[in-house]
Amino acid sequence: MDHVQKQEIKLQDEQWQMLEPLLTGKQSDPGANAKNNRLFIEAVLWVVVNKTVWRHLPQQFGSSSTAYMRFRRWTECDFWRQLAQSAIDDAELVRTLGRIVEYGDLYTRRIEQRLLRKNQKTIYKSAIAAAKGVEPAKRTQSAQDESTLHWVGLVTA
Repeated sequence: MDHVQKQEIKLQDEQWQMLEPLLTGKQSDPGANAKNNRLFIEAVLWVVVNKTVWRHLPQQFGSSSTAYMRFRRWTECDFWRQLAQSAIDDAELVRTLGRIVEYGDLYTRRIEQRLLRKNQKTIYKSAIAAAKGVEPAKRTQSAQDESTLHWVGLVTA
């Protein structure tokens, strides 16, 4: 069990007032709205600042898997970078968003590296099987789609 005191970063009300109009899922937006954008961003900040995994996210932030999946979607569509590059007149907030962008970039690189290693391993095993004259096992569709399920291990392990 990790007994190290974790830092908690909260958005200041002034910072939130700058960010809120830039976020998706507001009450005035069409379609589904986000339950609590501020709590979600503070959850992301908690993970980034403490350099920890999502499964260690305190319960006060809600479900770690929900927060992770939302973070992942925002990272994949480059929303964090768009926020960091928007006209926000608060240097501390811009730096904070920059840290989230860096974390998202690191996350993306890790996934790409994991997929590359997995593909290299598959190619290697196929080459070994071919050299032995054995037909390699066929990859199922679920195995090919495994890249979309990697998050399960991150939040449940």
